[in-house]
Amino acid sequence: MSVGTQRLRDDADRLRAGAIAKREDPKVVDAALEADAARRDLSQRVDSLRTERKRLSAEVGALLGGKPAVPATDPKVVALKADSQKVATEMEGLEKELTAAEAQLEDLLLRIPNPPDEDIPVGGAEANTTIRTWAPAGHPAIGAKGEDPATAAAPEHDVVAERLGIFDLERGAKVAGAAFPAYRADGAALIRALINLFLDTHVRENGFTEIWPPILINEASARGTGQIPDKEDQMYVVGRDGFYLAPTAEVPVTNMHRDEILDGADLPIRYAAYTPCFRREAGAAGRETRGILRLHQFDKVEMVSFERPAESAAALEWLTARAESLLQQLELPYRVLLMATGDMGFVQMRKYDLEVWAPGSKRWLEVSSCSNFGDYQARRMAIRYRTAQGEKPELVHTLNGSGLAVPRVLAALLEHGAQPDGSVKLPAVLHPYLGGRTHLAPPKQK
Repeated sequence: MSVGTQRLRDDADRLRAGAIAKREDPKVVDAALEADAARRDLSQRVDSLRTERKRLSAEVGALLGGKPAVPATDPKVVALKADSQKVATEMEGLEKELTAAEAQLEDLLLRIPNPPDEDIPVGGAEANTTIRTWAPAGHPAIGAKGEDPATAAAPEHDVVAERLGIFDLERGAKVAGAAFPAYRADGAALIRALINLFLDTHVRENGFTEIWPPILINEASARGTGQIPDKEDQMYVVGRDGFYLAPTAEVPVTNMHRDEILDGADLPIRYAAYTPCFRREAGAAGRETRGILRLHQFDKVEMVSFERPAESAAALEWLTARAESLLQQLELPYRVLLMATGDMGFVQMRKYDLEVWAPGSKRWLEVSSCSNFGDYQARRMAIRYRTAQGEKPELVHTLNGSGLAVPRVLAALLEHGAQPDGSVKLPAVLHPYLGGRTHLAPPKQK
């Protein structure tokens, strides 16, 4: 259960307010309260009947085993057995009703969004707040409206890629459909270089444990992290076998500890994982779907953290800083946004987005989202920790962050690095991953 029945009863007003702030229907809270009351009533009636049946069985046993023993054909024994059977039949019917009521309550609880932190700005995208910005030395800060005199004439990434011959979007579409890119030559090498840079940094410098997870997930995993019943329409379904394609490594990696009690001494547990990611909603046709800005399949390295509740707020800041450090190494100007209630998502209680500036497209591109879910996901997945033997286990807090999403980082690198001769200058951090090369050059004309 995402919310939990005790929290539902104790904190219904905040749950309603949280739903409204996230632009969800608050009536689901009232429906859940009604379902919880009905479930408790049925449970009490079943318990009462169970107690009555035990009493009748004890009376029958006492008569049959007494001294002198009463024969089973004795009218009193027959009457007691008949009463016991009547109670059993009634109890069986109520147990079926109770099972249905519990399923209804579980479904309703899953549909209550995680309330945002109290200091989150209320509203949609217009209420998102810029926390900070960063630009490389010598590069002026990007203005609020995207003013960037340093790269005013930069070409768009798809134009640069065409010159370099590193995308093959038409053949990718031939193989799978629109928004399924194919990369070739230096494009494929650059994708691989970015993935390796991200993983190496997270493992060697940031202390994450690398995971190479499955990219097929079952329904329990999708429910555990909140993809269902909220985002079913955004996921690809392998219908024959009941799997989903992972929309992000967050889903398989967080579910690795589903139904486990962790040793508190092991916390925090932090994983970094690369996966291809699959999402059905890639956006309507238009300017933002040019090139590789919105895709059905894309590559991403994800950070996942399991934290003690008292430490999760600080952990989110740390996680966000790890994503920022990658952008700084890549010398890409960026900003950090605190996402407003209506733009943060169903399961997050606090979320930061990192957006890089793309000078050719003249727009900010989201390359990372870093989120604290509190105990919301952990309750769904029953992930708990125990600080000492014999103590009652507590729910962990789960967090995740993109570190980073590859395609838009690649697009920004192409636009920032584009040179007048058609080549692309690469940031120094990528040189070792590309055999010491400092530039990508257009193929020589035959």
